[in-house]
Amino acid sequence: MDFHCHLDLYPNARDVYAQAQERNEFTWLVTTSPRAFTATSRVLGGSDKVLITPGLHPEIVGARHAELDMLLEQIRQVKAVGEVGLDGSKRFQASYDVQRSVFIAVVAQCAALGGRVLSIHSRQAVKDVLAVLHDHPGYGTAVLHWFTGTTTELNAAIAQDCWFSIGPAAFNSAAGQALAKKLPRDRVVPESDGPFAQVDGASVMPWSAGHTAQMLGKVWDVTPADAMHILESNSRRLLGLIRAQG
Repeated sequence: MDFHCHLDLYPNARDVYAQAQERNEFTWLVTTSPRAFTATSRVLGGSDKVLITPGLHPEIVGARHAELDMLLEQIRQVKAVGEVGLDGSKRFQASYDVQRSVFIAVVAQCAALGGRVLSIHSRQAVKDVLAVLHDHPGYGTAVLHWFTGTTTELNAAIAQDCWFSIGPAAFNSAAGQALAKKLPRDRVVPESDGPFAQVDGASVMPWSAGHTAQMLGKVWDVTPADAMHILESNSRRLLGLIRAQG
């Protein structure tokens, strides 16, 4: 399974989509904007094995925030939302206030509709992400994608019942490995974040869960098979939460 993939943005998206349907039991295709969601849904279509969800990536909120109303309407029709969230890195500081207003509106809409499962970007913005979630009880379930916060922020996210999606590229650094070791083993699911995430210069593919299990096995001090069993069990639970929404 893959719980965070930009499958539509691979250079050969149709081929990768077809392979994902063959290789994966489930792939969560997160889109970067409401218009992208509409186009991807039309071109690739959804299936029982590929879930396409609407989002508004914080990195492009500055240019695309006018699509917010479209996103809020799309959220009515789906069980999950992503990619959404906040990016507090220096490169996107100019749009941070707009990012925050968009994210608040998205989470509030999810709460008003009875809850959704959200794939959330939280780079250098974990505290604010968690504050928005805390302020909107009933929003659903948060899956923090490629979490890179501090240990204190991780513990705060765990206390708020967040889930975490992680892929092979998260292990490229010693810091990433150290953080992966601390993730709650009952709330971790695999992701690829392809085609953006890379390992050894190549884009991570949607069927990378086995690689993720190998890396988690090392930091958790369990066998790859045991790590895969944990990921599969968690994935089925999270998939159940997604299917129960809406």
